[in-house]
Amino acid sequence: MTRSITILGATGSVGRSSVDVVRADPDRFRVEALVGGRDARALADLAVALRARFAAIAEESAGPALAEALAGTGIACGAGRAAVLEAARREAEVVIAAISGAAGLEPTHAALGHCRVLALANKECLVSAGTAFMAAARATGTVVRAVDSEHNALEQALRAGRREDVDLITLTASGGPFRETPAEALARVSVRQALSHPTWSMGAKISIDSATLMNKGLELIEAHHLFGVGAEALAVLVHPQSIVHGLVHWRDGSVTAGLAAADMRVPILNSLEIDGARLSHAAPRLDLATIGTLTFAPPDRARFRCLALAEAALAAGGGATTVLNAANEVAVAAFCAERIGFTAIADLVERVCDVMAAAARPTPATIEEALTLDAESRARAAEILQDGTLRPI
Repeated sequence: MTRSITILGATGSVGRSSVDVVRADPDRFRVEALVGGRDARALADLAVALRARFAAIAEESAGPALAEALAGTGIACGAGRAAVLEAARREAEVVIAAISGAAGLEPTHAALGHCRVLALANKECLVSAGTAFMAAARATGTVVRAVDSEHNALEQALRAGRREDVDLITLTASGGPFRETPAEALARVSVRQALSHPTWSMGAKISIDSATLMNKGLELIEAHHLFGVGAEALAVLVHPQSIVHGLVHWRDGSVTAGLAAADMRVPILNSLEIDGARLSHAAPRLDLATIGTLTFAPPDRARFRCLALAEAALAAGGGATTVLNAANEVAVAAFCAERIGFTAIADLVERVCDVMAAAARPTPATIEEALTLDAESRARAAEILQDGTLRPI
């Protein structure tokens, strides 16, 4: 059966893996729409190769280049916010939401009700506006499936029993490139070093988040909304091999684990299931005998304070996770621009969270409220960056 599919963020790291899945099985998928960020040539090439019906590029100034590249192909196109929202609202059985950062919140929300399955790779939809987003998904009858390897593994593991029998849910983390780096050396690490993830090939933002362990903190917040569990029922283990992606601990003492190779195509394929039938994957089977050893350790929250900050925001409730995410995006951008050092990422996030907590922001009830709080938090982060009190790189 052919399935119509839209990919939001087609030129990013998860988007490219999604494209690989579609290309590997062209008879199963019909591409309704593709959305890219700034690279008109790359988006046009993908649209032609996948025979998409519509292509939208977020950067409005790139619109003429996209139109020129698609001239004569019969593929409709557009640029800017309106075009991106049009792509998200085109009817498709599955929408893969892979636009990184808070920029993906509005178009991903717009897709709800226009697809049967939303394959969610955008963390910020749940971190910034999880309550409102999941309520909208339920109201529109849209099934939200996780594309993150951890949440996808947990979705599968949770099928082994009743939700009321779950005692604990554990997400694993590779530990990033600085898992064994002495605390005193972290302030001196470079952007290039932070981008060198030992296991996954990812975009810059998520690579830095993995290096600080903020990514795992954001994933805890995602799990809270996806699976309806409180902070007290969520845990993290460092697992450098990235083979075990999640574990479900049951009240009787048994544990169900989700294992897979460190290949984003695996959770993407699983998230594209509609009627319970698994899709085929061309990669070799996971060979545990060859891997030999799987190791686990507790995370070091003293060295990687971002994880502790995310856990605190989840426990605090209200708008704390929205603030956390906005501050982190500003901090990561500042680090990548070499305005602040690596450990100052956590410093900036903590200061913004402290300032905004004083006003006791409530949980955003709508996407618009989440975006307003996001903008206010970014403004506070920018003010702190400007005052010169953070440690320079």
